[in-house]
Amino acid sequence: MALEFYEFTSIGDRRINQDFMAHVINESYALFVVADGLGGHHAGEKASRFFCQGLLKAADIYSKQMAQDPINAFSAWIASAIDEMKALFAFDKLGHDAHTTCAVLYLDEQQALTAHCGDSRIYRMNPQRILWRTQDHSIPQQLLNEGKITEQEMAQHPEQNRLTRTINIMKAHEAEINLYPAIEKGETFVLCTDGFWEYVKPSELLRLAKPAIGMDDLAKLARLAMSRAQGRSDNITVQWIRKF
Repeated sequence: MALEFYEFTSIGDRRINQDFMAHVINESYALFVVADGLGGHHAGEKASRFFCQGLLKAADIYSKQMAQDPINAFSAWIASAIDEMKALFAFDKLGHDAHTTCAVLYLDEQQALTAHCGDSRIYRMNPQRILWRTQDHSIPQQLLNEGKITEQEMAQHPEQNRLTRTINIMKAHEAEINLYPAIEKGETFVLCTDGFWEYVKPSELLRLAKPAIGMDDLAKLARLAMSRAQGRSDNITVQWIRKF
């Protein structure tokens, strides 16, 4: 696919980076994923990495099914990744308490699909506006939907870290899957963990959809988010995709 792509990750002010990201870009389709692990003693770090590895391992199988039955094929792809997660944890006792968020984007010439769980996000933009973002599975998102807080208040809400869905080998929750029209020339997708979007204003995010944006611009905005956290920055991971 005719895509321009950049990605950035940083440990922020944490001891380890529990975020993980991966991608596949070839002639027929593209897949992008960011994941934010949750759990102490490296459990979250493993969960995010194992989930991403599971997606890549199953790519050749499920990418061939996306044209005929995209929703069910994508759902099966996610489930296969979680099965691989479970296999990689094997007899590791951390596995049951290891969770991860995810934001997964699949693109081909006919369609765009998203799968997300938790508060890692996907944004779709053109140079004029943010077209949409995925809806977080979190308490603040519920409060926003009920009209009790504003979009701007979400990021610093005291319950920001309270999630209502996560990926875990026990499969208690499912990723939310949505089907959209194919990416158009000049459109931009951004996938990111909460360490990025919490400290980035919508107007600043929209600058990433402007022409002539490059890797330096993406890294600059990510570092600005870290600076605004004032020594309390979470891990930051962001992927940027545009069709040209």
